Amino acid sequence: MSVKHSLLALLERGPAYGYQLRAAFENATGHTWPLNIGQVYTTLSRLERDEMVEALPENESGQRPYQITDSGKRHLAGWFAAPVRAADRPRDELTIKLALAVTTPGVDVAQVIQRQRASTLRTLQEYTRLKAGDGDLAWKLVLESMIFRAEAEIRWLDHTEAVVARSGPQTPPPFDELAASSPESESESLREKR
Repeated sequence: MSVKHSLLALLERGPAYGYQLRAAFENATGHTWPLNIGQVYTTLSRLERDEMVEALPENESGQRPYQITDSGKRHLAGWFAAPVRAADRPRDELTIKLALAVTTPGVDVAQVIQRQRASTLRTLQEYTRLKAGDGDLAWKLVLESMIFRAEAEIRWLDHTEAVVARSGPQTPPPFDELAASSPESESESLREKR
């Protein structure tokens, strides 16, 4: 998630100060992604430095609102126009956990998968319950995205369980073999040849 772009999008609605931006972000996402107020103000400072927002005079309550600049509007338009690449998303902890579980001695991979499936099913049931309630369009879109991801995760867990059952126990390569085949060791050997 890009906090920078989220704040620019919110400022496109009109000038706002940090706490308003945080509340608007959390409201738009159904409070599913809490935003730290320190992160909001740090990001606003960077956006101001990069001339994408400008600070306005403090209001009577002592709060300093920000507004988006023309440069910020162009940057935001570019963000909306560009697709989100898989490489831009944070690492998937579940995938990493299962990749390590299959090669870690003593880990019952089937049990790890079963616990995760049960947790994801409970989450999916909660999302489905929430979907039955009222909500604005932004919240419904966020909720439906979470439902589809949970459903996809359950399908992937089912697939992973079947693959692991067919494959049997895995033995990871020794550390010295891994070090010899790493990109760093390849660049070191190239430097040694020069």
